[in-house]
Formats: sequence, structure tokens, C-alpha cells
Amino acid sequence: MTEAPRSVSDLFWTFTRMALQGFGGVLPIAERVLVHGRRWMTPKDFVEALAIAQTLPGPNIVNLSLMVGDRFFGPRGAAAAFAGMMLFPAIIVLILTVIYQFTAELEMTRRILLGMSAVSVGMIAGMGLRLARTQGHFRAGWLIGAAVFLLVAILHKPLGMVLIALGLPAVGLRWWQLRRL
Repeated sequence: MTEAPRSVSDLFWTFTRMALQGFGGVLPIAERVLVHGRRWMTPKDFVEALAIAQTLPGPNIVNLSLMVGDRFFGPRGAAAAFAGMMLFPAIIVLILTVIYQFTAELEMTRRILLGMSAVSVGMIAGMGLRLARTQGHFRAGWLIGAAVFLLVAILHKPLGMVLIALGLPAVGLRWWQLRRL
């Protein structure tokens, strides 16, 4: 059973808080907040919306925010969710850009950025594992996921090649499976 935001303002401030928590990736935070915290979406709803967001041009989280906002309050909700996702992070990025111009050569800056990238990788991996549980019935997907990990992370094959070699057959297989249901 899902709930709904109380108002357009609630939607704006929820997306603002999510955006301000995400260093290098808001999707894991969005999944935690929208599915487990606010319960505005089920895990299945989130996976389906994310799949659509990934096929559209632009950042996945922006596309997702527009879809979630529109789902509850139409165009006003989409605008509020988008503004919440973008307003304060844009201001922060502008401020950090100015600071970075003065500190880019410092070792401390390099170490901070390296640490932030490690945190981002961990957050995205954790979200991926949580979302994978919603696809437990798609056993071939687990094998394809393992093959992708092996090819990209271990063997350092180009992502484009791997997507063509494994992504297209995976989509075709899943489409065929869903048609049989």
C-alpha cells in the first residue's frame, strides 16, 4: 500500500532533502526515501519508473523526479519535484566551483574527491542489490548481471560493447518472458 505527498510543498522539500544528501548519486537515496521512508512507491513501482527514466534523455534522477511529481500533482507536481531536485544543488555547485578554482592543486582536495567517489560507488551498488531483489523471478537476469560485472569490472571491457552484447539479448529475453505471462 502506497501513500501520497501531503502537498506540492511536501513534494518539493522531500526532493530537496534527497538532492542535498546525494554526493555523486541521488538514486540510492531516492529509492530509500520514496520506497522505504515516505512509501510513495512500492519497490516494483520504483524499478518500473527507473527503467522508464533511464530510457529518456537526461539524468535518470531528474526524469524520475518529474514522473513522481506528475504522478501525484500533475504538471505542478512535476515542476515542484524538479525544482526541489535542482535548485539548492545548483547553488551549491556554483559555490563549490569557485572554491575548487582555488584548491584544485591541493592534495587534500584530491583525497576528498577520491573518498566521495568511493562512497558513491558503494551507495549505487547497495541500491542495485536492493532493487535486484524485486527481479528474483528473472533468473537469467542474475546470470546476465554477473556476466556484465565480470566483463566490465574484472576484464575491463568497454561498456558500450557489453551493452550491445548482453543488454540487447537481455531486453529481448525479458520481453519474451513478460509476453508469456
